[in-house]
Amino acid sequence: MPVKLRLQRHGKKRYAFYHIVAADSRAPRDGKYIERLGSYNPNTHPATVELNFDKALTWLNNGAQPTETCKSILSREGVLLKKHLLGGVKKGAFSEDEAEVRFERWKNEKQSKLDAIKNEDTKRKNELNRNRRDAEVKAKEAIANKVAEKLAAAKIAEAKKETEEEEAAAAE
Repeated sequence: MPVKLRLQRHGKKRYAFYHIVAADSRAPRDGKYIERLGSYNPNTHPATVELNFDKALTWLNNGAQPTETCKSILSREGVLLKKHLLGGVKKGAFSEDEAEVRFERWKNEKQSKLDAIKNEDTKRKNELNRNRRDAEVKAKEAIANKVAEKLAAAKIAEAKKETEEEEAAAAE
């Protein structure tokens, strides 16, 4: 039974999210699976991945083959790197401690990049909100100025009318 690590589609039309599963390669895409390893939501920015790291690593070490998309997700999360480092330890290229240090270094760099992306998005959203608020305030001020001008013009017209009436009354 060849096992594949792949995505199962869930969610609604045009708003899909996926479960990452280990399944028999002959089973349908959304059909029966052996074990659920996590979830992937591409609708957020950056995409949200919740993954049981140890289970995914175990399945890869036992010979499960990931699909293209699943492979890129596993690579992004560091599962493939960890497998590669464990292979180096098994061959004697470096110690297990060195492998753990390398993996932690990579993980910290990856996390800092994700944090930078999130901060940039937050700044952009705040800037858009600030610009929208400023534009709204300017529009309200322009409307208030127009209303004030109309009221002033109406008062001037009323004052002229009153002075004309007083002059007409004085002339009589």
